[in-house]
Amino acid sequence: MIIERKNPIDPTDPQAVGKAFDSIPASTIGCCNWPGEYPYAPHAEFRMFHTGDLLWLRFDVEERYTKAEVTEDNGRVWTDSCVEFFVALDDTGYYNFETTCAGRLLMAFRKEREHPTHAAQAVLDTVRRYPSLGQANFAEREGDNRWSLTLAIPPQALFRHRLDSWSGLTASMNLYKCGDELSHPHFLSWRPIDHPKPDFHLPRFFENVEFK
Repeated sequence: MIIERKNPIDPTDPQAVGKAFDSIPASTIGCCNWPGEYPYAPHAEFRMFHTGDLLWLRFDVEERYTKAEVTEDNGRVWTDSCVEFFVALDDTGYYNFETTCAGRLLMAFRKEREHPTHAAQAVLDTVRRYPSLGQANFAEREGDNRWSLTLAIPPQALFRHRLDSWSGLTASMNLYKCGDELSHPHFLSWRPIDHPKPDFHLPRFFENVEFK
């Protein structure tokens, strides 16, 4: 997959950001890898591009059950309505960005699920988050719930590497939609995962990508 490069845009200009995303085709996060135990599959998709100084990533979700109860960064965000972006630059490990529908972010670098090195709050604060539902917490809601979450990630947020631009990077990645403690838990991925139980922390199922 090629991640397109666009001219820099003002992160505070929602019209400019929206216009940039409009030209990027959507990719579906639609692999329901464990249908026997977790058949519920809300609709989720993402769009991604970069401007050198920022990686822009937008998730768009349509689901029946939505909640945002986690109150802090690096909390148990996967228990809420959550979207996730995992990326590896090399074989030393990978970064996981996991964000609730209210913009609470967990970020870590790790070789595998165990023994993560979590990002410091100063690093987390460099990642801009734009949740369409706002930042207030709420208990589970049932209905025709549609929401989006946009992230603007500077290369310096990949704190175990020394980067000043996304341009020209090669990497591998997978993206996910989950909600471990919703009334209808689900575990969806962009690229399929051949594993007996839900587990997103498997870099062998990441897809190669190139940042123009």
